[in-house]
Amino acid sequence: MGQTTNLQVADKEFSHVPIIDISTLVSEKGDRYSVASQINQACQESGFFYIIGHGVDENLQQRLEEISRQFFAQDLETKLKIRMALAGIAWRGYFPVGGELTSGKPDLKEGIYFGAEQGKEHPLVQAGTQMYGSNLFPANIPQFAETILEYMEAMTNLGHTLMTGIALSLGLEASYFADRYTSDPLVLFRIFNYPPNLSPSDGEPIWGVGEHTDYGVLTILKQDNSGGLQVKSKSHWVAAPPVPGSFVCNIGDMLEKMTAGLYRSTPHRV
Repeated sequence: MGQTTNLQVADKEFSHVPIIDISTLVSEKGDRYSVASQINQACQESGFFYIIGHGVDENLQQRLEEISRQFFAQDLETKLKIRMALAGIAWRGYFPVGGELTSGKPDLKEGIYFGAEQGKEHPLVQAGTQMYGSNLFPANIPQFAETILEYMEAMTNLGHTLMTGIALSLGLEASYFADRYTSDPLVLFRIFNYPPNLSPSDGEPIWGVGEHTDYGVLTILKQDNSGGLQVKSKSHWVAAPPVPGSFVCNIGDMLEKMTAGLYRSTPHRV
């Protein structure tokens, strides 16, 4: 008698994005398997979850928000001094409103791309590998580069912690992903600004970002207090409003494929 295991799960209805305290994952003390169980349920049902107890310095988060607001408050000419075209295949720098498309339609957002800092001596930079290179930082905002690089390091460390939890949630060794895939990850960090007062006269909503899924393994999002994120359930859209002290995490297309569809890369929009 043979047995088969089907990892595909039904498209379940969900009504909210769960909040998970990951402090035992961060400290590596206490019951990590309880957290892993919550991650397992969230990744199957909605593909989204909030995390609290993550230990990321609040002062660092506040500094990041302050320099971000300073940058986007500038005139377009000043912001274009670090436009993406100047970084070439490194894929770093600023893009203006309408500079990105989602499902063929221009997004109503502006933003800046960053990645790990790699100089000309880096082997992958010398080889002309896309997405590798140096960042573009504005010269007129004090501590901008230092804050961005410190925050990226904190998020990368948090990502490794979460991948430990995801491994445990799948019944794998804690180091499963680190040993095979994520020890030296490609990290893409983006700051987005959604200009206000974009409601059209006919009452139809205008989306900052249209419906899409994320293409990577794992996304970690810091929201401000404006809100707007919505996650697609079976029959309706579920709001994911800002939760104080939290980050929003969601599964990307790569992890959905790696788990044969068990964990969901769920459509969402802003």
